[in-house]
Amino acid sequence: MLDLFRRVIVGSTNPVKIAAVRAVVTRILPDAEVVGVSVPSGVPDQPIGDVETQAGARQRAQLALVAGAGTLGVGLEGGIVVLPDGAMRSCAWAVVVDANGQEGVGGSLSMPIPDIVAARIRDGQELGYAMDAVARVTGTKHGQGAVGILTAGLVDRQRAYEPMVAYALAPWLAPELFAASEP
Repeated sequence: MLDLFRRVIVGSTNPVKIAAVRAVVTRILPDAEVVGVSVPSGVPDQPIGDVETQAGARQRAQLALVAGAGTLGVGLEGGIVVLPDGAMRSCAWAVVVDANGQEGVGGSLSMPIPDIVAARIRDGQELGYAMDAVARVTGTKHGQGAVGILTAGLVDRQRAYEPMVAYALAPWLAPELFAASEP
């Protein structure tokens, strides 16, 4: 099983996403190689809804596996969910795939988006750029993320992504349970 973690390809060159995957995978196999490749998500730059955000993560994982000649492909995608009252919350999804077509999915990072930021998203900005403008910072997407700004640094983007990567790895970490069926 450990050989499966030997070469993990992340479908992004964003250093935060690569670091999150590396932090999780090297706990499983300390000398694992984790690299990022630039691949398209196939969804808008600002995905809306859990389904669209998962689709982006899935495409990134599938394309990364092929492009990077890896043993596992990982896609991470962040998005926005519009609630029935018009308010917004964040969402983020990780999808992991292997060469046999097995897939694992994990999600997290559901938190309210301030109205001032939501207004900018409605006007066509991505969450990261909207946060840059409102918080008067630069590089939110490649640094602490909106979550880092909104939690005053208690949780940054990398730490928020790590659990969902672990969740998505569950089919490989507990394969006997995923293969089992009720008698």
